[in-house]
Amino acid sequence: MFRASHPFAFFDYFRTPYEVRPPQESNGHAGAAAFVRRLTVAASPGDSSRSLMWVGADARPAARNAAGQPGCYRLHNFTFFGHVTPDAAVLAMLKPGRGWHPAESIQAADGRRVAAIWRDTGGNVFLPFDPGEVMRLFWSEAYREIGRSATAAFCRAAALRGYYLARPALPRPVQLTLRRLFTRVQAASPFPGWPVEDSLHDFYAWLFAVIADLAGGPVPFLGVWPAGHSWALVLTHDVETAAGYRDMDLLRAPERARGYRSSWNFVGARYQVDDQTVRSLHHDGCEIGVHGLRHDGRDLAKRSLDERLPAMWEHASRWSAVGFRSPATHRDWELMHRLGFDYDSSYTDTDPYEPQPGGCCTFLPYFNHGTVELPITLPQDHTLFAILQHADADLWVRKAAHIRDRGGMVLVLTHPDYARDQRLADGYQTLLDTFATDDTAWRALPREVAAWWRRRAASTIRGDGDGWSIDGPASDTGRICFATGGSAVSQIRPALPTASAAPSMGE
Repeated sequence: MFRASHPFAFFDYFRTPYEVRPPQESNGHAGAAAFVRRLTVAASPGDSSRSLMWVGADARPAARNAAGQPGCYRLHNFTFFGHVTPDAAVLAMLKPGRGWHPAESIQAADGRRVAAIWRDTGGNVFLPFDPGEVMRLFWSEAYREIGRSATAAFCRAAALRGYYLARPALPRPVQLTLRRLFTRVQAASPFPGWPVEDSLHDFYAWLFAVIADLAGGPVPFLGVWPAGHSWALVLTHDVETAAGYRDMDLLRAPERARGYRSSWNFVGARYQVDDQTVRSLHHDGCEIGVHGLRHDGRDLAKRSLDERLPAMWEHASRWSAVGFRSPATHRDWELMHRLGFDYDSSYTDTDPYEPQPGGCCTFLPYFNHGTVELPITLPQDHTLFAILQHADADLWVRKAAHIRDRGGMVLVLTHPDYARDQRLADGYQTLLDTFATDDTAWRALPREVAAWWRRRAASTIRGDGDGWSIDGPASDTGRICFATGGSAVSQIRPALPTASAAPSMGE
């Protein structure tokens, strides 16, 4: 159905079938520009083929924006980041005489029109950016460095290190007061939005719609969840202290009563994890993960990681753990996959209130090299109840419903260390009760989601005269979906408060 001149990251992610045919020579649509990529729809006999073209991320700087640097842009209702080629450079690439015209405006962060999506009379489309780069900049959080000075980045990193060095000496009430005061600064961050940032998924829906229009019909892709489930619900817990370890049943008991399983991430050298606890959790069908070694702000520091990682792996072996979550969700794109775990769950979809704010802006898994990333997609319990002082689980429930409606993964992070807060305990039970009988949910452990994501990535969709079929390890439980104008990946969304509506500390 599709053939491409180069690998197309968007189709690779959604497992849409296509064939890569490296160009032998230019076919005339965009001259001989080696930095132009092309996805062509296979045409029926007698019809002309139509193409989606884009500027590769490895394009020469002259073909990018004026400064040769990635920027922040708006297209329709979503924000995206990347190198965007200005109109003058695009015109030099396009073959004249085909009626090319700017069809959709791309705006800079300040609202200025800076580029466009181009279309011609034959139905071809030209993107002045690389969709694969857009996705990577979101997933890796590299967008956070765009337009940010090296000095500012260094100062923030130094301040963060200083806070974690001083935190053990600060009384708990002082820590909470400082965090609450700082939320006013954090809430002012223009991107990503909180508690929901839909830009990446709106980008997916828009691009599917463009391609479906080119194809003149539905675009097949491999469904993101197995066995007919339309979304996933994943419960995880970080046990930060010995007190939290003693209080695990405050969260496990209500889960057990409702038939839920969950993952428990332990800090190996901070408190003693006895073998009986490990056996009991495994017997209940639960999972254990590694939450660093000491949870002292140094577990992922360059100076100490090489020394501590072997000990983390010793604990992982004893607990049969395959997953990792970094203490305080500290993370680095080039580091996380080098830890050697099957999956990592240290990224949030959006969270301005964490010590390392930001977010990967997705509620689906993705790969960081060979590691499956499972983003945390609901606000953390401590943030919601202790820092922002919410009284109930209303925001949790509404965001979970929002993610469910868009077919995503609701990955919850709670801590038994804070579960004596009655608001948290009641809120967690409300969340569990709300979705306890929802048969559309895949109630999975993190390791099960990671294993499925690997099976899905190793599978392909094949078409024949009788329709479509799945080849590969996902063939038994996978399903084939179709995107028509984005409807398969974009749903009507309930209203949610924006960051500017964050409650005051007195609420």
